[in-house]
Amino acid sequence: MLKKLLLFDIDGTLLKVGNVNRRILVDALLEIFGTEGSAETHDFSGMMDGTIIYEVLEASGLERREIAEKFDAVKASYIRRFREETRQSDITLLGGVRKLLRNLAARSDLLLGLLTGNFEAAGRHKLELPGINHYFPFGAFADDGLHRNDLPPVAVERAFRLTGKRFSGSDVVIIGDTVHDITCARVLQAHSIAVATGNVPIDELRKNRPGSLLENLSCTESVIHSILNP
Repeated sequence: MLKKLLLFDIDGTLLKVGNVNRRILVDALLEIFGTEGSAETHDFSGMMDGTIIYEVLEASGLERREIAEKFDAVKASYIRRFREETRQSDITLLGGVRKLLRNLAARSDLLLGLLTGNFEAAGRHKLELPGINHYFPFGAFADDGLHRNDLPPVAVERAFRLTGKRFSGSDVVIIGDTVHDITCARVLQAHSIAVATGNVPIDELRKNRPGSLLENLSCTESVIHSILNP
């Protein structure tokens, strides 16, 4: 019987993507808006893809109204380029991830999903390249809102539609590498597991009081213990 809903972030949690991601965004912005804004230097950690587009273009002086008019076009350009240009060699699966997902998926009491700042098509491509996309039958993505706090209710609703079970409170576990992952878990009073495998120092994660804090996902037993014992 299902007991826990596990919602994984992608970048910095399950895998890392090389510089191709930033380069492709720059190319898409130049194609549609004629400027890359601050995309070359902007910190993308934990941010939603849509929010990134707005912020880097606002830095170049564009108004939100102007960005909104061409938002769908730049999103489509970015996704098309990402799927065409990103290769398996651009993706680094983080330590322990493949073993962890295999073990979690074998359990009948756990349901795996995604909660990520990626647009779904781009995020799915990141997972397909190293062969782990099939572990995640659903998720909540940047397509579903501009703020990460919008995503937990979306994910829970999709889990309900898939299984008929309404997950709540600490039955929901959000696993990610940034402060945004920790804070969005509080929307549902969910259990957060922070992993220090991204760009955020472990002390910064600790200051934001996640439910559990791990250096990485390498020890499958430790991760499962953190999931089952909030």
